[in-house]
Amino acid sequence: MTDEIIRVALDTPLRRTFDYLRDADSPAGMAGQRVRVPFGRREKIGFIVSIENQSEIDNAKLKRISSYIDHQPTFDPALLTLLRWAADYYHHPLGEVIATALPKLLREGAPLQERSFVWAITTAGRRALEAGEAKRAPQQRALLERLARDEAGVPEDELADWPRWRDHARSLREREWAERREREHASALPPVQPDGLATGVPEPTPDQQAALDTIIASGDTGYRAWLLQGITGSGKTEVYLRLAERQLRAGRRVLILVPEIGLTPQLVGRFAKRFAGIPLAVLHSGLTDTQRLEAWRRSHDGSARLVLGTRSAVFAPIPDLGMIVVDEEHDASYKQQDPAPRYHARDAAIYLAARYQAKVLLGSATPSLESFYHAQQGKYGYVELTQRFGAGELPSLQVIDTRAILKEDRTRVSMTPPLMKRMEEVLAQKRQIILFQNRRGYSPYQLCILCGWIPQCEHCDVSLTYHKKSNQLRCHYCGSSYPLVQRCHACGHDQFGQRSFGTERIEEQLQLHFPKARIARMDVDTVKGKQAHDQLIQQFETGEVDILVGTQMVVKGLDFDRVDLVGILDADGLMHFADFRASERAFQLMEQVSGRAGRKQANGQVLVQTSDPEHPILKWVAAHDYIGFYEAELKKRQAFGYPPFSRMIRVLFRYKQQSVVEQAAQAWAKAMGATWQARMIGPAEPMIARIRDQYRMEVWLKLPRSAKSIAEAKGKIISSIYQFRKEKSLARVDVVIDVDPVS
Repeated sequence: MTDEIIRVALDTPLRRTFDYLRDADSPAGMAGQRVRVPFGRREKIGFIVSIENQSEIDNAKLKRISSYIDHQPTFDPALLTLLRWAADYYHHPLGEVIATALPKLLREGAPLQERSFVWAITTAGRRALEAGEAKRAPQQRALLERLARDEAGVPEDELADWPRWRDHARSLREREWAERREREHASALPPVQPDGLATGVPEPTPDQQAALDTIIASGDTGYRAWLLQGITGSGKTEVYLRLAERQLRAGRRVLILVPEIGLTPQLVGRFAKRFAGIPLAVLHSGLTDTQRLEAWRRSHDGSARLVLGTRSAVFAPIPDLGMIVVDEEHDASYKQQDPAPRYHARDAAIYLAARYQAKVLLGSATPSLESFYHAQQGKYGYVELTQRFGAGELPSLQVIDTRAILKEDRTRVSMTPPLMKRMEEVLAQKRQIILFQNRRGYSPYQLCILCGWIPQCEHCDVSLTYHKKSNQLRCHYCGSSYPLVQRCHACGHDQFGQRSFGTERIEEQLQLHFPKARIARMDVDTVKGKQAHDQLIQQFETGEVDILVGTQMVVKGLDFDRVDLVGILDADGLMHFADFRASERAFQLMEQVSGRAGRKQANGQVLVQTSDPEHPILKWVAAHDYIGFYEAELKKRQAFGYPPFSRMIRVLFRYKQQSVVEQAAQAWAKAMGATWQARMIGPAEPMIARIRDQYRMEVWLKLPRSAKSIAEAKGKIISSIYQFRKEKSLARVDVVIDVDPVS
């Protein structure tokens, strides 16, 4: 009889799987199952990816599986297929991709399901009850009678209030009248009944009903992915809720993805209120290891019908998945950066939905250029919401030219007189204000007023940001902190000026100008931990804060009723950026933050400060004209061969010596050959040439949008890396491959 070959993926940087033999006395393995295997001088936890009849390695040289951790798969076939796809497409070892998908405690060997126990009466116990044998021990008899009423047994946690129940249960077990069993977890739950859903739900708007009718009418044979474009405040969440209800009534489950942890409280609140009593699990990086494991288990065993989370939740095990919602689908946070694997959760969701025969709904007021293009080309279905829900209208937008103001008074650049005047009016009306500045800290940098020298990080090629509250200079890339510089390192001068402004400085100026206003700041320096963020959102929702100043945290999907004014303090920093996606991001950010104003009333206003008032993006944002922006930007992308007309791969080289990393990048590019060099941009230094003492060089590849071209490019990339690493001096250079980079 031929030994069964168990193919295992291990959490290692090696791009391969490992073959082991099944012990003759152990049960047959299953794909997706966790196992312990010998690896080198120790054992590692691995994941069965397939069962084979033969191996490329002589069976005599193969080691045997040490043990099975679980009696069931960790991943079902559809999810395992997604993990394989992610490893292949994003060019990353399968074992590391699988490890990314699991909570830390499961990677370390925690049981797949939390073990719980029930106590059940035995046949002998029933006979004893009938014969009256337990009369002399009334407490034991009472417990035995309780066990007799439940054929499946009574969970231990239900016996917790029973006086001395453990002693009585132990006595019953010694007499063989009761037994302790491990509790079985049921995953097949019945469909949701109407009485499990909220009543008194408002009727959908005509826009919402039309979108719902179109998607529902497509059935199982229509588009798998739908783009729902709805202007800010149009009620996209209501469409999510109604489609989710249809899936729940059919006995299927729903996954809702959001780009940031900060968006989970409001969305969880909406879903929990609508589907009161229906189990919901939340998955994101702000949870403790234990909380994440518990939420993952509830997803795996099917007890959670709704799963809501950030990008990694796309790898959650959800049986009978019927629908995936990707809220704010355009957001770059859906793309994992560091550490690898550098997957995009939106694209993974679309792939996963096809495996489950599920629908995926991509929602946004400002869709990514690629998603809207796919909808226009007929790859995705498309529905839109063009009217705000209720009485709200899109806010008016006014551009404030800062050039003249800068000439008169450079200290007022953060908040111009027109903005200050309008803020006074809004505060007098007891309404709220949001100010958006895409820089944290007190000022982005100090500079010597004599020679222009700027303090920089010792480990990264970036200027240091001044934080007044801590009286420090900080690097926002590696996290290093430095004392304030007293003298210029270039000329010795002791006077420094400050250029530009961060959220901390704006907060200070607001406190001076509006001493009676209640002011809060929302950025990574003030919002540390999930509770702090939730608390600040709640304070703003309940009117305890008058002015909220913040970075991108204030942009993304938050829904506030009383905001009449939004100020974009430095549009220049958004519009002028060295990236082919800069225009798209600037439009999305400004349109999204504008959408926070006037959501329930028709008097919202947006003031935009800029020294480039004629920039075309401002025209499109002022008119809320996504189509105008899209058409103009698409022409540029087509002219220069950028996505969606190509696929891109970024290859980044990192090393502690600049000359070595430059040599490695050039050697690799040469090894790629003339055919691929024609599709290259670079080698060149990225915008930031050194981070954490690692010098950097990068190459971008523009490729045709064909699977064959992408596969060929990846193969050539790897073979070229092997080739240049044959040179000893280059062997330790770190190479990062980023497929479909977002920046």
